[in-house]
Amino acid sequence: MPASFTSESFTPDRLQVEGPFPAKGITLASGQTLPRGAVLGKITASGKYVLSLAGASDGSQTPDLILAEATDAGAADTATVAYMSGTFGDDALTYGTGHSYATAFAPLRDVGILIVKPLS
Repeated sequence: MPASFTSESFTPDRLQVEGPFPAKGITLASGQTLPRGAVLGKITASGKYVLSLAGASDGSQTPDLILAEATDAGAADTATVAYMSGTFGDDALTYGTGHSYATAFAPLRDVGILIVKPLS
């Protein structure tokens, strides 16, 4: 199913600190409703994305992308958009169980995503 887009007002959320912010279309696996800024991991076998959990063993335990828009995939796999690179504020990210700035920084840096801590 192709991604659909709507127009709405923008309220700054401190997610994006510095760009550009290249994004790509992805499939979010069913059974999850995630906010903008969720740290995603890719399931190796299916190529679908889920909230990255440190204890997973399907490939998704490695943080890989940042979800660009809130997405409801509760009922079915859903097409959405995720950031592939850029600089993002740690306090605006949603980490899965077992992940934090400390565990996500290096794998995200390796794919071109930098997480920064707020100054104040």
